[in-house]
Amino acid sequence: MGARNHMKRSLKATTTFAITLLVIVLALAGCGSNKEANETPAAESSGPVKIKVASLIPPMTDILELIKPVLKEEGVDMEVVILSDNVQPNEALANKEVDANFFQHVPYMEQFNASKGAKLVPVQPVYDAIYGGYSKRFKAIADLPDGATLVMANDPSNIGRSLQMFADAGLITLKDGVGIEATQADITANPKNYKFEEVDLLMLARMLDDADLVAMTPAYASPLGLTPKKDALITEREDSAFSITLVAREDNKDSAAIQKLAKAISGPEVKKFLEDNYAEIALPAF
Repeated sequence: MGARNHMKRSLKATTTFAITLLVIVLALAGCGSNKEANETPAAESSGPVKIKVASLIPPMTDILELIKPVLKEEGVDMEVVILSDNVQPNEALANKEVDANFFQHVPYMEQFNASKGAKLVPVQPVYDAIYGGYSKRFKAIADLPDGATLVMANDPSNIGRSLQMFADAGLITLKDGVGIEATQADITANPKNYKFEEVDLLMLARMLDDADLVAMTPAYASPLGLTPKKDALITEREDSAFSITLVAREDNKDSAAIQKLAKAISGPEVKKFLEDNYAEIALPAF
């Protein structure tokens, strides 16, 4: 019996030792893997942070290219993603395919949020694009004939913006208080029986050959050699709320990279660039 009990005690001790040894080995392995996991991000973070920013046309794309070197010095490597229509930049941002976009005013962004349930947010206003009405057929707004065709972009924010500009110029009368929320249903007086045509934003410049008056931003007018101060028959008021703005998402707006982008896009280089190259069509909004 004594020998048997001794064997049991030895076996139990051996088992306990083996278990203890296994626990120590696993703990050390775990520490090693944790150390590697903790070291990997640190190693990765030593390089530049990469971000993608969606845009459409100059001067937005010009501004983004201008600030690339500034961001590089701040440890941010920005890729400019040029898209082909005015819907894709917001969809790409909402779907996290890009980190920010730069092409729109806040009312347009808010309309997208409302229609898609998105959480896009304005980060930094950059410039005020002087909105105007242009014509190849007439030299003055008073020359527009009865039944003339007035063209505007077909998204709700730009419909309201255009109708408000037409109302300010005395072409139509709108219901009190509708402001930039106006639609054609809010027109209460149209003494010259103007016709209104709504087209895709990117079609505005092409419509200039066929319509009597086209409402558009300088981004679409300037490639045609037109500027609001020199060529527009009418322009909107200077208290417009339509600054072209850097936009991000609610979940990344406060990130270091986006904040560095906001600082660069409202820096002295951009202000000078706008004043030197786009003084006739864009006013810095910072």
